[in-house]
Amino acid sequence: MLLVLVFAYLLVTIAIGLWAAKRVKNTADFAVAGRHLPLVMIVTTTFATWFGSETVLGIPAKFVEGGLGAVVEDPFGAGTCLILVGLFFAAKLYRMTLLTISDYYRARYGRTVEVVCSLIIILSYLGWVSAQVTALGLVFNLLSGGAIPIAAGMVIGTASILAYTLFGGMWSVAVTDFVQMIILVVGLLVIAVFAGQLAGGADRVIELAVSRDMFRFFPEPTLHDVVFFVAAAITMMLGSIPQQDVFQRVMSAKDVKAATRGPVIGGACYIAFAFVPMFLVTSALLIMPERTSALLQDDPQKVLPTLVLEYMPFVMQVMFFGALLSALKSTASATLLAPSVTFVENIWRQFRPRMSDRQELRDMRIAVLVFSACVCAYAIVMQGTPIYEMVSSAYQVTLVGAFVPLAAGLYWKRATTQGAVFSIVLGLLTWLMFLATPAGEAFPAQLAGVLASAAGMAIGSYGPQAVRNHRDMRVLAH
Repeated sequence: MLLVLVFAYLLVTIAIGLWAAKRVKNTADFAVAGRHLPLVMIVTTTFATWFGSETVLGIPAKFVEGGLGAVVEDPFGAGTCLILVGLFFAAKLYRMTLLTISDYYRARYGRTVEVVCSLIIILSYLGWVSAQVTALGLVFNLLSGGAIPIAAGMVIGTASILAYTLFGGMWSVAVTDFVQMIILVVGLLVIAVFAGQLAGGADRVIELAVSRDMFRFFPEPTLHDVVFFVAAAITMMLGSIPQQDVFQRVMSAKDVKAATRGPVIGGACYIAFAFVPMFLVTSALLIMPERTSALLQDDPQKVLPTLVLEYMPFVMQVMFFGALLSALKSTASATLLAPSVTFVENIWRQFRPRMSDRQELRDMRIAVLVFSACVCAYAIVMQGTPIYEMVSSAYQVTLVGAFVPLAAGLYWKRATTQGAVFSIVLGLLTWLMFLATPAGEAFPAQLAGVLASAAGMAIGSYGPQAVRNHRDMRVLAH
């Protein structure tokens, strides 16, 4: 019966998404909802996109193992990213009326930087979307008692998301996000109250967390621990900023007010509400201590689903898996759409410069279909990789390759195309070198990469000017 209700829920969300798809008439409707979304929908779609598999399954597992310090990357870094976008990036980008974040790189630095940054951004989505697909496969496997293999569950989950994203684009994503966020928030809050009662009260859960030092946030005051802590914090905090899904939510707003306030409110809500799954998994240590210990050794991501399936009434099970599917579907739909739109607008379009708006809309839908198939295949191949790791590693490439050119281009007038090229090349090469050598064990690869990227921007932008100034001084001297 639970599995039947889950499939019914999937059908309902597909129907809602297809209803919203009726508003799609052109590429602007498909990519950025025609820039018509009010503040409340910007908040809900931002929050729902961020609140995915890693928040419900990955973060609680990391929290139990290492406390708050182990989840500095997400939710703290991820939520802060949205706040930074709203405060420092949204207004400037919104006024440029662009379709994708890569359009900014073309306008500021030219075609070469646009294409390279587009490829970096598209590549980064592979791990993030795969994490959602992996979680969908796990959900169907658990609900069917193992009758549906995880790989088959991945295919079913991908197909259910594709059914409305393919036709409705950002309109379908935004409307379904609005509905799914309500289900997510209400469902998890009710379950948290019930879990607290099963554990003997919320105060007992908090006491257990304190006794195990789970609220320790800052690392030991050693150079090694501090730099790795900082590297983890900035991976999503800065690496998520040059992402198409964040940009789409900014550009989908009906005005600057919604574009700037939406991400700030959404980010703050995300950080606050991410504590609910952490509370749930801590309560599991009291409700089913032996079972939880065994699952933490085997697969920590199964602690919450097991708690709900074995210790909660049927109504709570329906609410939990409805909330979990809401989280997964909202994130997956957004992250399937973003790279597909970027590919067509910033890479494929260069091969078909006279493409009409209708043709571009068709190609965007084809790109969504192809990317979905690639992601599903990648997720099946990567079975066994922790969801939290799949998500966090996805942002390192945008951190070292795309963040500095974006920030410098918006806030440093002397930033040049050559500086952007130097920044991308040095950032990526340094990051890869640290990943491939023992140097990465002594100093975090992503931090080394972003520092090299900043140095590349400075050298590339200042270098030619310094040479010209030196030549001018020599001429004047003679």
